[in-house]
Amino acid sequence: MDLQLTGTTALVTGAASGIGRATALALAAEGVRVALLDRDAGALARVVQEVADAVPIVADLTDEDAVREAVGAAVRRLGRLDAVVHCAGISGPVGASVEDTSLAEWNAVFAVNVTGAFLVVKHALPALRAAAAASVVLLASDSAIVASPGMAPYCASKAALVQFARALSVDLAGSGIRVNAVAPSVVDTPMSRGDLGDEAFATAAFPVQSAAEVAAHVVHLVSPVSRAINGTTLVSDFGYSARSGFPA
Repeated sequence: MDLQLTGTTALVTGAASGIGRATALALAAEGVRVALLDRDAGALARVVQEVADAVPIVADLTDEDAVREAVGAAVRRLGRLDAVVHCAGISGPVGASVEDTSLAEWNAVFAVNVTGAFLVVKHALPALRAAAAASVVLLASDSAIVASPGMAPYCASKAALVQFARALSVDLAGSGIRVNAVAPSVVDTPMSRGDLGDEAFATAAFPVQSAAEVAAHVVHLVSPVSRAINGTTLVSDFGYSARSGFPA
């Protein structure tokens, strides 16, 4: 399928590893010139070596001035901006009860996962409005609709991200900018392995998808071939959230 992406541009956050890295590679393979944003300069430099003609940008998404400058630099160096993919995210405390979660830990999760998305989109909108057909894709999680114990901040932040995508799609209706979210279940990434341990993936009792599989969904949503898809969250969870607890 021709995804009609050759010659377009995109800004990918959280591009130094995991789904962000996989998305950068997948977009580049479709002829997209990408700006890669991450706060980890060393890891980002390694990804840039894998992506032809990539524009690396080091910035902290929790700092609005830094985001404003980073997005501006991306637009200047790319010459235009057709898409934004927000992959940056953190887990926060895993296995901790709400009583044992500090305000600082709660705020840190929302600062990256939700406020970071808000800031990137806010400062990218002028450039996206100038594009012929623009797309925003936010990386959420199935934790937006189902919950695991000990992950309240993460679950709440991903639910907020899903609703942010929906609200943005309504606010931007008629602008030519589509906004969607992708909500995968467990993905084999460095962050997931850090949370669950390598042994959980070696003998997983649950289905696991690769970062490249998630990136394929993102690329389709970025593409103009999905122009009718707007305000939607694509849940990729092997059908788990569709199952009833009814004993029949």
